[in-house]
Amino acid sequence: MDQNLGIRYQSMKPTIGIITSKGGHLYQMYRLKAWWKNYDRFWVTFPGQDSASLLSQERVYYGFYPETRNLPNAIRHVKLAWDILHREQPSLLISCGAGIAPPFFLVAKLLGIQTVFIEVFDLVKHPSLTGRLVSPLVTRFLVQHKSQKKFYKHALYKGAIL
Repeated sequence: MDQNLGIRYQSMKPTIGIITSKGGHLYQMYRLKAWWKNYDRFWVTFPGQDSASLLSQERVYYGFYPETRNLPNAIRHVKLAWDILHREQPSLLISCGAGIAPPFFLVAKLLGIQTVFIEVFDLVKHPSLTGRLVSPLVTRFLVQHKSQKKFYKHALYKGAIL
């Protein structure tokens, strides 16, 4: 069991999927390297200089861009999630957003895969759209400010982790 997330893994050597947009979301997930480096893992993100640089030694799948508020690509991401999650068979998906997370978390829910969403650090006056969409789907929902708990009653506050 991972003491930080309170998740029980079904396999001895779990595989985790890190689902993230490029840019700030990617960088925030990359900052959790001290945790994720200990697991077999794959990433789902978008092509760009940041993903090419940060993830050059990682197993990476690329999504369809643009992602946010783009219904055709959201549908394409559901199929992509289905294919990747069947191929990789992860024990856990983790994300801090953005638009690529909901389709993957929906498919993960259907397949019984545990999920963790981390609300982004910089939104304290209102919840993120991604947070609102994935909130009913997740195994664990983490917030980084105590004030964010007013948006997500079931969220766990662990402090600023990103």
